Amino acid sequence: MNSLVRAYRWLNILSLDIVAGAIICAIFFARVFNVIILPYGLVSLGLTVWVIYTADHLLDASKLRTAASTSRHRFHQQHFGTLLVAALLAAVVDGLQLFYIRRSVFVGGIVLASIVVVYFFVQRRLTFLKESFGAILYAGGVLLIPVSLKETDLSFVHGVVALQFFLIALTNLLLFSLFDYAPDQRDNHNSLARAFGERKTRVVIRALFVINVFLAIFQFVSYPKLVFPEIIFVGMNAVLVIIFVNKHYFEREDRYRLVGDAIFLIPLFYILT
Repeated sequence: MNSLVRAYRWLNILSLDIVAGAIICAIFFARVFNVIILPYGLVSLGLTVWVIYTADHLLDASKLRTAASTSRHRFHQQHFGTLLVAALLAAVVDGLQLFYIRRSVFVGGIVLASIVVVYFFVQRRLTFLKESFGAILYAGGVLLIPVSLKETDLSFVHGVVALQFFLIALTNLLLFSLFDYAPDQRDNHNSLARAFGERKTRVVIRALFVINVFLAIFQFVSYPKLVFPEIIFVGMNAVLVIIFVNKHYFEREDRYRLVGDAIFLIPLFYILT
């Protein structure tokens, strides 16, 4: 069991679990929206997510003049050159994938890429928007292919489903910023928790939990066909609530990050049914 946890920690440090979660969630939404994603699209999504997350961690690590406070950033400090080369190679391969993906997905990808560029330019000045941009990029990347492949416009019910996923991603990142408050202060990393303070961040997280509950109830009552996907969302939120109310347990050994990132693997239960 301990060896499995150690292996998962390495996957988490390298953001590979996040890549797996993004691919699983994209397939999940493809089923919900009744579209088919080709393997090229999934490979491109995985590479894009990994490059963005790795670039973000490398950027944070490059700002530090002393050893990082977190194991993730220390790893990116110690292996900066290797990870930079790997990220560049992944970006090149991802670029080659553009010749194989469908036009509608390509157009959507250009829009998302523009948001990525804006994010890296404004993140130093608009520190309180870091988590919001992160949630937009993650949710947008996951939803990009399923939405682009829909032959009809996104319906209201599917729009609510997309909103729920974005709110889950945002809650996840805000929860991380709350747990990372002390190390972020030491390393001078930006976050909403640092910009607004821990108390206000907790208020925002609680509000997001409440909103998610009301949206789930609305979907349960109004659209019974989406009961199973909604159960998946409820499960993802429930895990985040457990982390939130058990801060002292989950802050040890970065358990909050391991479990928090793992929630995006939960939609696999829906895919396998």
